[in-house]
Order: sequence, then C-alpha cells, then structure tokens
Amino acid sequence: MAVTDRMRAEGLRQAEAAAERYRRTSAQRDNVERQLDAGVEFPDSPGAIAVRAARLLDRQAVPTAAAVESIREDHLTAPAAYERIIGISKELQAWSFLPRGARAARTVARVSARENGREIPIGTGFLVSPRLLMTNHHVLPDATSAQQCLVEFDAQVTIDNTPGVSTRLELDPGAFFVADKRLDVAVVLVRPTEDGRQPGDVFGWNRLSVQLGKLVIGEPVNVIGHPRGRLKEIAVRDNAFQVRLDDFIHYKTDTEQGSSGSPVFNDQWEVVALHHSGVPEKDEQGRILRHDGKVWQSGDGDDAIAWIANEGVRVSSLLKHLATVPLDPARRALLAEMGLESGLQETAPAPVPQSASAPTAGSPEATPAAASGAARESTVARVGLRARETAFGGNRHLVFLHGRSQQGKVPEDLRRDWSAGLNHGLTRAGLTPIDPADVWFPFYGDTLVPGVPHQEAVPRPYVEMTAAGLVAEACAPAGPARGTYEQLIADAAANAGMPRDDELATERFGGSVVGALQRQLSWLAAKTDVDEWVIATSLRDVAAYLDDPEVRDAVLDAVLASVPTSGELVLVTHSLGTVVGMDLITRLAAEVDIAVLVTAGSPLGLDAVYRRLLVGGPKRPERVARWVNAWCPTDAVAIGCPLGRSWKGELTDLAVANARDRAHHIEEYLTHPEVAAAIGNIIGAA
Repeated sequence: MAVTDRMRAEGLRQAEAAAERYRRTSAQRDNVERQLDAGVEFPDSPGAIAVRAARLLDRQAVPTAAAVESIREDHLTAPAAYERIIGISKELQAWSFLPRGARAARTVARVSARENGREIPIGTGFLVSPRLLMTNHHVLPDATSAQQCLVEFDAQVTIDNTPGVSTRLELDPGAFFVADKRLDVAVVLVRPTEDGRQPGDVFGWNRLSVQLGKLVIGEPVNVIGHPRGRLKEIAVRDNAFQVRLDDFIHYKTDTEQGSSGSPVFNDQWEVVALHHSGVPEKDEQGRILRHDGKVWQSGDGDDAIAWIANEGVRVSSLLKHLATVPLDPARRALLAEMGLESGLQETAPAPVPQSASAPTAGSPEATPAAASGAARESTVARVGLRARETAFGGNRHLVFLHGRSQQGKVPEDLRRDWSAGLNHGLTRAGLTPIDPADVWFPFYGDTLVPGVPHQEAVPRPYVEMTAAGLVAEACAPAGPARGTYEQLIADAAANAGMPRDDELATERFGGSVVGALQRQLSWLAAKTDVDEWVIATSLRDVAAYLDDPEVRDAVLDAVLASVPTSGELVLVTHSLGTVVGMDLITRLAAEVDIAVLVTAGSPLGLDAVYRRLLVGGPKRPERVARWVNAWCPTDAVAIGCPLGRSWKGELTDLAVANARDRAHHIEEYLTHPEVAAAIGNIIGAA
C-alpha cells in the first residue's frame, strides 16, 4: 500500500476512535456548554483552576501587579481570585506573546514522504529536544516508513507574504524511533544540518512538561502546523478547550486533517497536546456525514467530511508512556535531553531480552502446596514470611516492607507481586532476577487495622454520595491523630505549591476548619491527579501509626518477628512502610547493618512525619550505608520529595515517571531499571 493510502486509512481509523470518545463524553460537553452559556468563564473543577492559577503565577505568565490589584479591588474569595488570574491571562497578552509564538513556530516542520519519485506532504512534526521530533503514529507508523521521509523547517511565507527558504533535514530512525498506536504518537531522531549543528540548536525546541496546570476548560489553544501540506499556518486563540479525558482532550479550533502531528499550545506557548485527529459528525446509525448532511462515502474524499471538533493527546500521557518504553542507555539518554520537566530521567542500564521472573523449579512458589489453604491460614502467613538463609551469600538479606491497606491479603501473594516488579526492573537493568523464596516479607497489614477501625469501615460510595467537602472529614482519625492528619495534609499541600496567603490559601466554608482542610486536600488531588479518597486514607493511616504508641509498637513487633537478626539488610520499603522502616532501624539487633535502604513513594519529606520518627529527626541513620529514595512527581504520598532538601546526610533521590493510574504502586516503582539496579547491584555483589 502506498504511504499516502496507508496514512489516510490509519487517519480515518483514528478519527473513528476520536468520534467514539466524543460520543461518550457528550453529557460532560453539554454540561460545559450550559455553564458557558450561563456566564461561567472556566467550567472546570476548583482544584484544576487553583493549580492553573498557581502555574501562571509561578511562571510569571500574569503580571503580578495586575493580578494583585484585580483581586484586591473586589475582595474576592479564593476560587474567584483564581478565576480572575486565569481571566487576566486570557484577556491580556504581554508583548512577548507574539515573538514567543514566532519562536515556537520555528520548531514546527512539514513531514513529507518520498513516493514514486515525488515528495508528498503527509503531516506535521515538532522538535521536543535538540534532536528528537514528535508527530503521529499514523504519520510515521514504523522505522521503515520514517526512513522514506524528510522534514522541512521554515516552510512558510516571509513577512512580505512571499515563500521563504526552507531547510530540509533527513530522519534517522535507526538511531532513535519510538511509536505507539493507541496514543497515536511517534518520536524520531532528526539528522544534523549540513554544518553539523543539531536541529534544536538552529530552530529551538519545545520543553514538554509532565506537570499539571497547563490548561483549564474554557481557555483558548493555539495550533501551528501544515494543513494538507500547505506552508505553515497558525490557528490562534479563536477556539476553546472543551473536555479533558484521561489521555485526550477535545477542543474547537480551525484545523484541518492535514494538521496531523501539530503541537497544541496554550497562551504561554507550552505544548499541552499532540493534535492527531478531527472528530467527524455522525448520524444516529453511526455513519460519517458530509457537509451537506448526506452520508459520506470513501470516494468523497476527506474534504467532504463534516468535522465538528478536534482531538489531541495529552502531553502528560505521552511523557508517562515514553518513560515506560524499554530502551538501551544511548536511546534513553536521548529521551533525557527533553529536559527535567519531562520526567524522563536518564538511566544507564540497558534492557535484556529475557523474562526470568518466574519461580525456579523446586522452589516453594513452584509447588501447589505454596498456594494451599493451609499455608494461607498458617501463623507464618499471617505474620510474615522468612527467606532461605543461604540466599545472596548467606550474610546478606533482601527485605520487603509493605505499606498501608494490605489487611486481609495473603503475604505470599504480596511477596510474589513485589518480586515480579523487581524482576521486571532487574531484567531491564541487565541484572540477575531473584527467586521470591529468597525474600524476607514481614507482614503487619492485619496489625494496623485495629488502630483505625472506624475509618476503615467508612464505605467509599458513602463519601461519593455526600456533598462536596466531606472527604477530608470522613477520613479523619479520632483522638490525637486528628491533629497530625490535618498537619500532614497542610504540609503536603504546601509542598505541592499551594499559596499560603490568607484568602488565597485558606478558603473557609462558612468559617469552618473543615473547609480549609478539604480545600488543601482538593489542591493535592488536582496537583497530583490522584483521587482525594486515596490521598486522605493514606495520610490518615500514617497519622494513626505516628500518634498511637500501641499501634506503633504492635506494628514494629510484627515486623521484628520476621526479619533477620544478623548480617546485612537490603531494606526495600514503600509508602507507610518507609516510615515503619525508619523506626525499625532503631530496634534492629546490633548485629544487623543496612547495606542499602530503598524508600519508594515515601511521605518522609513531610515535616509532620519526620519530627515524630524514633530516629529523632530528618538525619540519615548512621547504620545505613546507602540510601536511595524513588519518587514520582504525581504520587500524592511522595509529595514531600525529593528528600534531599529536608534530610541531612547523603542520599540519592531518583525521580521516576509512573503510569497515571499507578503512580503510587510499588510494582510500578520497582520496574524502573535505575531503582532495581540500586537493589540488584548490592545483592548481586554478595
């Protein structure tokens, strides 16, 4: 099939998928339209609006003097103040808007395919690092197709409306090419210019950010591309962001099908999405319609389709996907050139094409008895699992210490899950996988629950059915832990960038503290894109552990019952387990040393946590030879990270990009090769 025919067929498939997503979100879109008609300028959630306003102020996208005067004049409440700040950014553009837009436009190129001796424009691409260009999968589906294509920068008219001189560059998919069909994205390396300079050094490049707060519903977007292969064009500001999905956004703007692969910008010229398809209008039978209302036929051509909206792929989803792609060190380093805000940290280990996470023959995990009902009900299963004493040389031991919400689970199953995640990461790092039978797995999940019985009994549907503002209160512990819980939420919100100004920071619903607490929780949820219930229950259990001596002693006793009493430990902890682990270090036998401490998804960066630890403050324990802390910027429990800014003593902070819906999962953390290598390099050296 010819390149253009293949691209057209794949483009229509993407359009069909976009139309289905558009159909499923019709109620959400109708609600937005009703609010806009009623005069609501930004019909988005309060948390999203607050985070957006904070980002605008942080990046000086709104003149501070104008924002202060506008808010002060009318004595606005916090939500109204946030909306006013966004409104200023929408209505009042600084002089720099135009030159910054011109600078962004230079990063955009026309993609053309060589076919039968001709060069046929097939889409748009844009630089996302000094050497990498991003476009759609349906434009460049594979390395072979990319090898037949070239890109043209500055393919545009001059200030006098005459065609300018473009720069043609070749692609090098052999050096780097990554594509994903579901997200409709492709990233490919662009060869240097004739004088040896990297493309980004000549035309600039867009610094993508995994952080939230780049756009709210009701704000305009700007699209720069090559519609139908024409010279560069800009659809600027006469548009509207309508609906936000997990991985996509819908917006109205004057783009055409040939704009596939164009960057979608906000008014600060930050890329918010990768444009990939129009949304075709359909009849009740699901058939695509033409402009004249008749049913579209394949022979009519794409020009005849009635396009009613556009769809782009969210930048945060693209970056999180790229972070999961297994690459060798050289290619991973190329991704790392996208910058710190991308969340794509450079990693040295190379992936190994093998899968060795299955249990070895003859191990307890390989026998039916390991999963028997008797084993599940045994005292060992309820308290914790010991490891084979001869593992890792006999003097070195690998210990996994779990977090909260594990009550009622089978420790053996948890040990396998953790081991599987670690083996995934070890395989990617080119290191030897482990046998789950060699892992110590203390279990305290059933011990923690009595300390927070009434909170665990609150069913989630109850909270979902209550009025807004009750999630924080419904999850609050009773007794002394209540104060710690409130402080944990306040500390986390402050670390997440929540303003501390009187009106801007502490909106009080009817003057109650409940309103302030809920608002802090809502800020955290919007900032991290994590459910409020998950954040609240996580911090509640941390508070219960820290403020109830009986709960703390019971948990530590349960852990001490199934950890080694001598030798070197490789202690891998997660979530609340990082807090328990730090206390555990003070109670281990004198014959035990910590070769490496790994903390993942940890709340240890919160002031309310480290001031209550048995170690006596934020200082690395002397018996810990090495400390590695893994954290994800969208993990609400790790919001106090990196730990290096609050803890004394040497430690290594590793920022990783976890999947959006698994930002706090330990298995997700362990699959990162740099995290797994911190463990594998120690246990492998025994």
